[in-house]
Amino acid sequence: MKSGRRYKNAVYEQFARITKAVASPKRLELLDLLCQGERTVEELAKQAEISVANASQHLQVLRVARLVETERHGVFIVYRLAGQRVCDFFQTIKTLAEQHLAEIEQITRQYLQNQPDLESVDRETLRERVRTGAVTVLDVRPAEEYRAGHIPGALCVPIERLDQYLQSLPTEQEIVAYCRGPYCVLAVEAVSKLKGKGFLAVRMEDGVQEWRAQGLPVTIGEEP
Repeated sequence: MKSGRRYKNAVYEQFARITKAVASPKRLELLDLLCQGERTVEELAKQAEISVANASQHLQVLRVARLVETERHGVFIVYRLAGQRVCDFFQTIKTLAEQHLAEIEQITRQYLQNQPDLESVDRETLRERVRTGAVTVLDVRPAEEYRAGHIPGALCVPIERLDQYLQSLPTEQEIVAYCRGPYCVLAVEAVSKLKGKGFLAVRMEDGVQEWRAQGLPVTIGEEP
């Protein structure tokens, strides 16, 4: 075998390490979660609804491919992405799938059709209203994800604590809930609950990563 062919084979084998590492729905979901901020394996397992042992196995595959890194915080091991480019890579996979796989749109449309409290809202118009502060914005992700990065002015209202905030929310202003992006269901659940309580509420498809991709600012660390 010629040296040039050996070189090309070796390089493409390394490229394949990345694609093999992400060839799993759960590992892609774990990358999506880590795009929101660093997490322990226990937290990741809870959010992905898998066992800690299963999450650990998936994370080890991602670590071997050098897509994630670890750091010990006391008795806990915290996982984070190896860099922003890993999140960009995940976003590219998602965009490519959206553009080429009609099944994604079909699955999403079917899910949203079964959510009677959701209404169609123009994405650009809603984004502008959020940007200018014309609405009350709720970040319904877990608090640690909010602290890792959130839309400026958004209130930290994790979905499991929403009931505690109802009395403090305005009844005369539209409320916009967002979470991890278009395929996250936390904002769907929040809007359903808010509308059931008489609030004027809508879901924003954008999450922090989509917001950042538009060149819009993201706030880190504050928690009103």
